[in-house]
Amino acid sequence: MKFLKLLFIFLSIGSFTSSCSHVFEDDFRENTIPLAQIISGYDLWYVDYHKTIGNGDIPFISHAFTLSFSNGVLSANNNIVDLGYTGNGFGVDVGVYNTFSQVLQIRHDVDGLNNFEVTVIASDKIQLYNYEQNTTYYLEGYQRNTFDYDQLFYENIEYFLQEYEVWEKVYTTGGIPNIFDFEHYLQFTPENTTTFYSSKDALGTQVSEMFWDYVGSYEVFDVIGFEDLKIITLTYQGGARETFELSVINDQNIRLYSLEFGTTYEFKGVGFIPYFKGGETHKNKNTAARSADRKRTKVERKSRHRRSLE
Repeated sequence: MKFLKLLFIFLSIGSFTSSCSHVFEDDFRENTIPLAQIISGYDLWYVDYHKTIGNGDIPFISHAFTLSFSNGVLSANNNIVDLGYTGNGFGVDVGVYNTFSQVLQIRHDVDGLNNFEVTVIASDKIQLYNYEQNTTYYLEGYQRNTFDYDQLFYENIEYFLQEYEVWEKVYTTGGIPNIFDFEHYLQFTPENTTTFYSSKDALGTQVSEMFWDYVGSYEVFDVIGFEDLKIITLTYQGGARETFELSVINDQNIRLYSLEFGTTYEFKGVGFIPYFKGGETHKNKNTAARSADRKRTKVERKSRHRRSLE
């Protein structure tokens, strides 16, 4: 009899412990912080577009690198260049928002009304699921003073290259003389992330008057073990290929190092192209024709080891 009582007590304690554990896990997983407080708790939400799930498209999200939620106003940074300065760092006002339980309702100035079911993954990570498009977006929260701008440049470098009408060669040093020494301008178009143009026109030539001597395709590679370095290959029509290490000096200058000839080139961006609401661009009369509907796509890069420079 005593054994049965002890067994009953043991089983009861085990059941109680299991029940408490289950309740604790439910409380931990259930978000008790209001959604409005969560999304306004960070200055910037980086749209990690490369993690997007689904084939649908919400244009104002696929245009944006960051979104900000403040007092019912939605702001977006659609450019990498000047991110951190435009709109005090928050970007351009593009719409309004409201929250209902775990639903985020956004009325965009161009794209209209969209509803998102919000899932909190971590204190600084959320998912936005749009039922109509059956698409999920991943956002990461940052304060302006802790945002990793370098990471933004390198993760989205194909788009950074598109934000100037042309890249003008401003400096050359070292290496063996080669044909690329005579190419003074590069252009990377936003219609896709694979086409480039090259010109031998004299420095100072107006963009509208440039003659593009070469056209070809390009590809950017991650470099294993390096977060602040890429490799870019320029493949010209006809089969010639140039391979460079690509690094960002600042938001207007890049450096190319020729792996074949050992020459270092620096290029300066000329003719900044700001993208506003719905992909709208602000262009002056001399700006080369560009797509006003630039959208980000999922970039899946190959990786390479860094070649020894000795």
